[in-house]
Amino acid sequence: MKTDVLGVLYDNITMEEAVAAGRAFLTGSKTAYCVTPNAEMAYEALHNESFRTLLNSADLVLPDGAGVVLGAKILKTPLKQKVAGIEFAQNMLPVYEELGSRLYLLGSKPGVAELAAERMLEKHPKLIICGTADGYFKDESEVVRIINEAAADVLYVCLGAPKQEFFMFNHKDELNVRLMAGLGGTLDGIAGTVKRAPKWMIRLQLEWLYRLIKEPRRLGRMMRLPKFILAAIKKRWKGKEYGKTDRV
Repeated sequence: MKTDVLGVLYDNITMEEAVAAGRAFLTGSKTAYCVTPNAEMAYEALHNESFRTLLNSADLVLPDGAGVVLGAKILKTPLKQKVAGIEFAQNMLPVYEELGSRLYLLGSKPGVAELAAERMLEKHPKLIICGTADGYFKDESEVVRIINEAAADVLYVCLGAPKQEFFMFNHKDELNVRLMAGLGGTLDGIAGTVKRAPKWMIRLQLEWLYRLIKEPRRLGRMMRLPKFILAAIKKRWKGKEYGKTDRV
């Protein structure tokens, strides 16, 4: 079931249900793509119709972030829980092992995807990683060709938003994979080149604060979070419809 949170249509599901959906895509006949919009992305989509269309066209839209869950609660359209992209990516690995699915890692800086692959294989030795590539490419058609030649079943696209969403949408008919997932900084998190917040901060929904402390340069981007919450409050109390030309 889809839940509209300021124009983005999220799948209102738990992590367990998200993994079950991912498994189903792997046995399907088409190329499915998954997006993981947090509050920053959702705020961008609020004012960017083409980006919003890309998100809402996805086969699976996961609420990645406490801000999205809070916004949904304010709007009285609550979501079951936060489904973080990095956790979804990791929780799917045993499924790939079981089914023999071939995983390709695309994105981040040179060397990060390879390091992430090593970390994945340490915990899941039967996992098949059929290829890796960094995000510094110019010819997308060549990347598509390489992924298809690797006979990948699953593609993790970690190029950052909205580049990764445009890549998946534009090439879903060319790629022979069963599942693509746009996962932002997931490869950095798995590789350990960027550390996640301590578990207690994640539990208290303070991961955004940890990121800001570690990377103060993110302040501009992080300001979208309070703007997103403010937009939800305004819509909740004023019944105001927001569009790409109505800014908060």
